[in-house]
Amino acid sequence: MTVQPIAQHLGRSESPIIPAPGGGVTALSAQMFLAMLVGLALRLLFVFQFPSTAGDSDLYLQLGRNLADHHAFAFWSSGQLVPTDLRMPGYPAFLAGATTLFGRSLRPILLSQALLDLTTCVLTAGLAATLAPAGTRRRGWLAGLWLAATCPFVANYSAVVLTEVLVTFYTTAALICFILGMKEISNDLARPHDARGITLPSYALLGAFLSGVATLVRPEMPLLLAVAIAVYAARWHGVLRRRKMALGALALVGAFLVPLMPWAARNFLTLREVQLITPRYATMPGEYAPLGYYAWTKTWLERYRDVYTSVWAIGEEPMSTDDCPPLAFDSPQEKARVAALFEHYNEDSNLDISPEMDREFAEIAAERTKRHPLRTYVTVPFQRALTIWFTPRTELLPIDGKLWPLRDQWQDSHADVLVTAGFGALGYLYIALAIAGIGFAWRARNGKAVSALRDAPNFWGVSLLVAYLVVRTIFLTTVEAPEPRYVVSCYPAILAVAALLFAGGWRHSSRSES
Repeated sequence: MTVQPIAQHLGRSESPIIPAPGGGVTALSAQMFLAMLVGLALRLLFVFQFPSTAGDSDLYLQLGRNLADHHAFAFWSSGQLVPTDLRMPGYPAFLAGATTLFGRSLRPILLSQALLDLTTCVLTAGLAATLAPAGTRRRGWLAGLWLAATCPFVANYSAVVLTEVLVTFYTTAALICFILGMKEISNDLARPHDARGITLPSYALLGAFLSGVATLVRPEMPLLLAVAIAVYAARWHGVLRRRKMALGALALVGAFLVPLMPWAARNFLTLREVQLITPRYATMPGEYAPLGYYAWTKTWLERYRDVYTSVWAIGEEPMSTDDCPPLAFDSPQEKARVAALFEHYNEDSNLDISPEMDREFAEIAAERTKRHPLRTYVTVPFQRALTIWFTPRTELLPIDGKLWPLRDQWQDSHADVLVTAGFGALGYLYIALAIAGIGFAWRARNGKAVSALRDAPNFWGVSLLVAYLVVRTIFLTTVEAPEPRYVVSCYPAILAVAALLFAGGWRHSSRSES
């Protein structure tokens, strides 16, 4: 099997610029134009009507402006620029570029993010097309475009200075490349050039490179490369020799590291440290990370709203056991121990958790885990996963995002209840559609012989997306603050799988697409 041009991956006769049966270029172009217009209007609505700020926004803006003005990745402290590695440089570099081009006004930055997110909609459509069976890819492309253009969960992050829009763009582009690379793998890894001068390994290597660029924006993005290598290994198993598989994996790792090398060199020369990504707990040199306290919160912290009064309260405001849910304490005696620790914390003028206090919290955490290991390792992480996926994504809107008690909330504001309920329902709807799309892919798999399965790129593409979603979700349940925004970059994958249901079904999927 030889490598085919990228146009054949999407179906040469099904390219979005080719007339659709019974329609034509004009009808199809009108649908595309309308979807992009609706998507642009939604993003402009958020930018002009609901611009927002977040805790990290000021730091990102300062890093970006210092990068533009002083060519230094640093922040101001006591009147001096202090080099740092507390954040990855990708998003500040994006802000520096916007500052250089458009000045220091915030609105041009938000508008540039809106346009970038609109580009991500097109990439999401392409991702859906790479998954759709032969004969349905044009419909899959349009369905993916409409779903992405109208999804508010990424669109509303256009209106805030945070990394979500940029990392979503790179993640989606990397996923497309990984799936395209997976489609054309042959037994001998023949690598002739196609009509566009792109070889099969180039797709996979480009995906790894883009994963490295995404890591410059968000430090957890090596997970994408790890998942891709694992799925590629499963795809190649029994087809390629282990030596070729190992060489392929090393090549992907090498491509991944290329964009990270300048950042690593800067950290070594400026900070005298070997550091590819930000420190695990984003601490300054010599600063103490309260790992024992974090371990204690991991035995009970499930709800996003509790993050504000626990993890994010450190160094900012006093803490009280009254702000903790009942799950945080197994007995009145344990609650009294925590109350005493909070009292010592509140007496500190800097509101710091000392090493001695942290050891006490670590001891309480160990005792709680010993009594209820399933709670710490299964129940709480599972509840965190539900929190990050199904919390109504209204945190950037000027509403409280609460539904209960429903009667009281309805009396306070009808609009708040309707928006919160609508966003919450959308979250469930997208996941339900994606699960249904995965179900169709599984059914198609069961309809194939094992030998033919290796030539089912739609199944392997869906497998890659599902594996990435699962691994990323598991990872996010281990972080100190289970923020729903951390899965925003996963929504193009969710929408691409969901688009399969609107692409005309999988009735053609029993035919090989290789």
